[in-house]
Amino acid sequence: MDELKLYTWIAVGGTFGLYFFLAWWARAGSTSEFYAAGGGITPMQNGMAIGADWMSAASFISMAGLIAFLGYGGSVFLMGWTGGYVLLAMCLAPYMRKHGKFTVPEFIGDRFYSRTARIVAVVCLIIASVTYIIGQMKGVGVAFSMFLEVEYETGLYIGMAVVFVYATLGGMKGITYTQIAQYVVLITAYTIPAIFISLQLTGNPIPQLGLGSTLADGSGVYLLDKLDQVVTQLGFKEYTTANMTGYVEMFAYTMSLMIGTAGLPHVIMRFFTVPSVKAARQSAGYALVFIALLYTVAPAVGAMARFNLMNTIEPAAGQNLEYAERPQWFKDWERTGLLQFEDKNGDGKIQYSADANSNEMVKVDRDIMVLANPSIANLPNWVIALVAAGGLAAALSTAAGLLLAISSAVSHDLMKGVLMPDMSEKNELRASRIVMTISIAFAGYLGLNPPGFAAGTVALAFGLAASSIFPALMMGIFSKKMNSKAAIAGMCAGLGVTMLYVFQHKGVMFIPELKYMGGMEENWFLGISPNAFGSVGALVNFAVAFIVLKATGPAPSHIQEMVDNFRTPHGEVAAAHDH
Repeated sequence: MDELKLYTWIAVGGTFGLYFFLAWWARAGSTSEFYAAGGGITPMQNGMAIGADWMSAASFISMAGLIAFLGYGGSVFLMGWTGGYVLLAMCLAPYMRKHGKFTVPEFIGDRFYSRTARIVAVVCLIIASVTYIIGQMKGVGVAFSMFLEVEYETGLYIGMAVVFVYATLGGMKGITYTQIAQYVVLITAYTIPAIFISLQLTGNPIPQLGLGSTLADGSGVYLLDKLDQVVTQLGFKEYTTANMTGYVEMFAYTMSLMIGTAGLPHVIMRFFTVPSVKAARQSAGYALVFIALLYTVAPAVGAMARFNLMNTIEPAAGQNLEYAERPQWFKDWERTGLLQFEDKNGDGKIQYSADANSNEMVKVDRDIMVLANPSIANLPNWVIALVAAGGLAAALSTAAGLLLAISSAVSHDLMKGVLMPDMSEKNELRASRIVMTISIAFAGYLGLNPPGFAAGTVALAFGLAASSIFPALMMGIFSKKMNSKAAIAGMCAGLGVTMLYVFQHKGVMFIPELKYMGGMEENWFLGISPNAFGSVGALVNFAVAFIVLKATGPAPSHIQEMVDNFRTPHGEVAAAHDH
C-alpha cells in the first residue's frame, strides 16, 4: 500500500470510528432526543453543529470549484448563503424556538391552525430536502471513488451505510455530537491546505490576505493580476470582473439562495436543540463565526486552484504540457472520468483555452478542484488525506441533517400529527427509524440514478425552499392576520410555478455561464435561469397569499394572540406589541 493510500485510510477510518462512537454514546432514547436532542445542547456546541449542517458537500467541494471557474460571478454563492444565514438567525429562528415545536411543518400547522397547511408544508419540505440530498450523495460518491480507489457506486454504498448507523441510532442527539466532530474535521481539512498553498504562492500564511498579496516569485505582481493575465491570454473572461450571469440573473440568484437558505428545514431544526430563546440567539452568533472561517477562505481556495491548474497545464506562455509527461494527479482524476483530455490536433500536448474547437481539456468537473488542489500543489500526502476526510465529513453531516428533517416530517408531522394522533412515543420512535432507513435507500437510489435536472440540484433545492417554505414562515411570524387558506394557496402557487418553470427547462444544464454559449437564455423569464427562479416563486407565493387574505378575512383572534406571544421578547405583555 502506497503512503497516500495509507494516510487516507487512517484519516477516513479514524474519523468514521469517531462518528460511530459518538452516535452510540449519544443514542436517542425518546422522541424528544430523536427530534431535538432533548433541548440540552449548549450554544457553542449547537453553533458548531449548525456549521457542519450548513457546510455541505456544496460548500466544501463545489463552492470553491464554482468560484475557480466563474470568478467574480461565483460570489453569488458566498453572498446568498451567508446572507441567508443572517436572515434565518435574525428573522425566523428565535421566534420559532420560542413557539417551541420540533419541526417546520408542526410550526406551520399550529400557526395556520390547519392540518392541510401542515401536510402541504411536509410536501414542500420533502421536495426541497430530497432535491438537496442528491448533491450530497454525489459528493460522497466522488470523494470515496477518488480517495479509496473504488467505483463511484461502491463509494455511495459505503456513505449510505455510515449515515444509516449514526442517523438511525442517534437521531438528532447522535447527529448533533457527530456534527460537532465533523465540523472540526472539515474546517481543519479546508484551512490547512489553503494555508500551505497561500504560503507557497504568496508567502502569506493567511489565505484571506494571500488572495490580495503579491506573488512570492519576487516579480511584485499581485496574484489576482497574474491570474487575470493568464486567463485572458487563453481567451477566458477576466477573472476578477467577469459577471457571467447578467445583473438581473445575479440579483435573482443571490436572492433565491438567500431566502432559500433561511427556509431550509434541516437548519431551522437545529435551533430547537438548545434550552432557551436566548441560547438560540447565542448559537446563531457562534454559527456565523464558524461558518465565516470557511466562507472567507473559499475565494482564496478557488482562485489559487485555478492559478495552479493553469500553471500546470501551461507553465509558460505558448508552452503546453506534454500529455505523456502529465503529473500523477492528472492520471488519478482521469481514472474517475471527472477529468478528460482529447488530443484534437495530434501534437501530444494539452491545449487549454476558451475556444471549444481547440480546447483539449474536454472535461474538468468543478467538483474536483478542492479535492485535487493539494495534489496539484504537491502538498504532503497527509494533507491530501485530510482533505478526503473533510470532504466526506461535509457531505455526510448535511446528508444526516436532511434525512432527519425528512423522517421527522413523515413520522412526526404526517403519521402522528395527521394520520395516527394516538400513536405512542415508542411507536413513533420506531416509525422515525423506519422512515429514516427508507429515506436513506431512496437518497442512495437518486445518487446512483440522478434525474435529468440534477446538474444544479443544490441551487435548485434552495429555490424550492425559497418559493414555498420561507414565505409561509415569514408571513406566519410577521403578519398576525394571515390565515390558513391564504398561506396554503401561497405555498402551492409558489412551489407550483417554480417546479413548472424548472421542468419546462429541464433539458438545460443549470450552470449559469453556459447560457451565454448558445443563447439558452432566450426562453427564460427576464433572463432568469431555473436555479435562480425561486426568488420569483417567492414573490408569487406572497402575492397569492395576500390576495386570498383580502378575499377571506383575517385569522381568528386566538391565533393573532399566539403570534403576539411568540413575537414578544422576555415575556413582556403582548399588549405592548399590539398594532
